[in-house]
Amino acid sequence: MWAAAITALLSHWRRHPGQAATLVLGLALATALWTGVQAINSEARASYDRAASLVTQNNRPVIRAGDGGDVALADYIALRRAGWQVAPVLEGRTRLAGVTLTLIGVEPLSAPVLPQTEDTATEGESGTEALTAFIGPPGRLFAEPGTAARLRGAVEQTVFDSPDIAPGTAIGDIATVARLLEAGPRISRLVLVAEPADGQPPLADIAPALARAESDGRADMDGLTGSFHLNLTAFGFLSFAVGLFIVHGAIGLAFEQRRGLFRTLRALGLSARALLVLVTAELALVATLSGALGVVLGYIIAAALLPDVAATLRGLYGAPASGALSLRPGWIAMGFGIAWAGTALAAAQAIWQLLRLPVLAGAQPRAWAMAAGAARMRLAVAGGLALFVSAALAVAGSGLVAGFVMLALLLLGAALLLPQLLAALLKSAEAQARSPIAEWFWADTRQQLPGLSLALMALMVALAANIGVSTMVGSFRDTFTGWLDQRLAPEIYLDAGTEARAAEITDWLAPRVDAILPQAFTEAQLNGQRAQLQGLPDHATYRDAWPLLTPPAGVWDALAAGDGILVNEQFAYRDDVAAGDTVTLDGAPQRVLAIYSDYGNPLPAAIVGHATFRQMHPELPQTRFALRLDADDVPEVLADLRDRFGLSADTLRDQASLKRLSLEIFNQTFAVTAALNVLTLGVAALAILTSLLTLATQRLPQVAPVWALGLTRAQIGRLELLRAALLAVLTAVMAIPVGLLLARVLLGVINVEAFGWKLPMQIYPWDWLLLTGLALLAALAAAALPARRLSRRPPADLLKVFASDR
Repeated sequence: MWAAAITALLSHWRRHPGQAATLVLGLALATALWTGVQAINSEARASYDRAASLVTQNNRPVIRAGDGGDVALADYIALRRAGWQVAPVLEGRTRLAGVTLTLIGVEPLSAPVLPQTEDTATEGESGTEALTAFIGPPGRLFAEPGTAARLRGAVEQTVFDSPDIAPGTAIGDIATVARLLEAGPRISRLVLVAEPADGQPPLADIAPALARAESDGRADMDGLTGSFHLNLTAFGFLSFAVGLFIVHGAIGLAFEQRRGLFRTLRALGLSARALLVLVTAELALVATLSGALGVVLGYIIAAALLPDVAATLRGLYGAPASGALSLRPGWIAMGFGIAWAGTALAAAQAIWQLLRLPVLAGAQPRAWAMAAGAARMRLAVAGGLALFVSAALAVAGSGLVAGFVMLALLLLGAALLLPQLLAALLKSAEAQARSPIAEWFWADTRQQLPGLSLALMALMVALAANIGVSTMVGSFRDTFTGWLDQRLAPEIYLDAGTEARAAEITDWLAPRVDAILPQAFTEAQLNGQRAQLQGLPDHATYRDAWPLLTPPAGVWDALAAGDGILVNEQFAYRDDVAAGDTVTLDGAPQRVLAIYSDYGNPLPAAIVGHATFRQMHPELPQTRFALRLDADDVPEVLADLRDRFGLSADTLRDQASLKRLSLEIFNQTFAVTAALNVLTLGVAALAILTSLLTLATQRLPQVAPVWALGLTRAQIGRLELLRAALLAVLTAVMAIPVGLLLARVLLGVINVEAFGWKLPMQIYPWDWLLLTGLALLAALAAAALPARRLSRRPPADLLKVFASDR
């Protein structure tokens, strides 16, 4: 009996290979998008781990100065003499060969972890000789390949490639780094190589000015990039959910088509439990095959998207993300797991109905459709509940996770309500019909709704996500473009390299430009956090254009007088700081004069007056300047600076090129988001196609009577196309308000929690029309083949309907 039952169940897929392909492809696509995102995240985090292990010496605890400054050399010596195994680290920023670098100096004899390179020694050199060359002058540096290529030949040190180091960072011996930074005998922090032995004096007795902290290298990177990876995961899950609509619909319709087979098997004596086992085994096989295909497709998607992701992570966060993809057991196993879980979820309703329906109920033509219709109201109630909880989270929730839960419930609730709303609209249209054909059209469309509802729900989710994300990206782009005009007001930016050369250049520039504005940057501690510090000169350029978010009255006079500081929006949000509050800057209290927008910067930042900056850091050379001049004179001045002083593109930039570069980085940042949006919309279109193809085989009982009453097959085919277009347009119209709510949450909740800044929401009706048009095209393309088949159906097939029990 079991063998016969297995053969009977598998015969369905032999007769319907297209449906089998739809089921496998739908599940594979859902798995592929999820797996691809997880592969990207896994590769990026593996890169973070390698870099963090290097910088933090395998995540060992660190010892810092309690005031946030440098560790005193005497305290380091005292700890070593007391038997504490600590390794000194010197860190600072400088500009070498036109590249702004973070230099990290380590002491290789006490630091057990050094950068991994393909070649750590020159040809014929022993390990001891390599170590001696690393320590002794001129020394050696390790850097990420791109950074190393720019440094090589421009500095006297030999530069080796190391993929484990973040872009824009170089590591060398502490003495080498001290010479490059012109820092003298400084120590930024100490790495605790091994815990102190019992009986050794405690840290507080040896160096009371120092404090121990757990290594935060990886935590810092996770904090900067966590929101990016969470966004990717959310899109991957959204794509997976849309793909599950295909799987759910395909499984449900396959069960519908086999209701007679299930009736026969049960009547012949196969128990419900045995049938359940066979169907479950069948689905497990499908899930395994689909999971394998999905993992392969996911690898291809990840390999295609990873270079853009790596470039975004490097450009925005300085994160050492590799552009190469490795096979990792974690995301491969997750791919199979999500395929099995998705299949179980998609098939749960069909299996439940199979077990609950009596044996003979399966023979009734409308048994499954009636079950689906009875569930529609329950789904609508569940959708309303999901929307209510989402609204409650909007009022009372906080945090990034709560924001994503709010988004998920918003999309889920809207999707669950869609069939009921469409049914109400179709019923109303049917009541307004004035001709028999129109009345039949509306009634038949409502009749088909249960079979198409899942595909339409997938389409609405995809459209709403596209509208929401495109609104967010568009709002960000317009705001960012205007913000760039404010931040990049000067026409030319240059870096002279040395103070002597800076004096020569500024003397030559003085009669040729309207203003020479010094630029000053360094790192600082803001409320104990690593932050960026900038000194702004007192000039109308900044008074008129700097993007303050709080009233500017009296701010610039107080800043020039040294009576306070400006802080960026990210720091103000995360530390709950408002204008007028007091914060600590490098251990000293400072009053916050105003808050300014600082889009794209993941770090806290502060601004002081330029005179105050020079008092705080007199040791830093003044080599960077912004120039104000007539826009028509910019090309001539740039050419003269290049010809007279030999300034390169790295040290001399005009405003237009900086804006262009910033917008390129912006576009690259959202390249992955755009790709995932397109893939999600494509999956939704496939869901419509699969549903229509499957339903086409069951349309004869509804079509044959109207054909017999006089409608031609061509007219019926055109009505099928009209029906698909109508449902797609109605779904798109309902997706617009959902997408706008989604954008509001993304801009007002997710963006603030993830990045620390809030963006004004802008409306783009043209995008709605474009997406509605795409939905219409997708629906027409999906309906074209079933409509063509129906319009060319032989009359004999239509006549057979009247001879059957249907």
